[in-house]
Amino acid sequence: MKLNTLNDLLVSELKDLYSAETQLLKALPRMAKSAKSPSLKQAFEEHTKATEEHRNRLERILSDLDASPRGRKCAGMEGLIEEGKEIMEMDGDAAVHDAALIAAAQRVEHYEIAAYGTARTYANMLGMSEAARLLQTTLDEEEATDQKLTDIAESEVNQKAAQH
Repeated sequence: MKLNTLNDLLVSELKDLYSAETQLLKALPRMAKSAKSPSLKQAFEEHTKATEEHRNRLERILSDLDASPRGRKCAGMEGLIEEGKEIMEMDGDAAVHDAALIAAAQRVEHYEIAAYGTARTYANMLGMSEAARLLQTTLDEEEATDQKLTDIAESEVNQKAAQH
């Protein structure tokens, strides 16, 4: 794929995000299963459903651009998920394990927030108001998930982890 225009770059970014969301759809159920805290488990389960919708939005935007969602593999998400797998395989205190899972999940969220913000900006610059609106909706949901993880960490998990 050549990057000759901002439109080319937007399509490339959207394909990368599609790959990231697809990889995340496989990882989130494993993270939910690994979580010990019921509220963290529920947050991962809820985010799995949201991630399906995020991927659907990307498919819609790419279809409107006459582009296939396939064709790129998001190496960044692959690395973040690999780090999460390493955490899930570690033994230790349940609360400390959950705190580590939250940290890994928030790295994923921050990666997605950066990527969706960039794609939304490109769409705005190209006058693609519907694409920009859909990307902003997903960005808002990713930010809300990050905040939910922070709330779970601060109100419950990190306090229990600090006791060990």
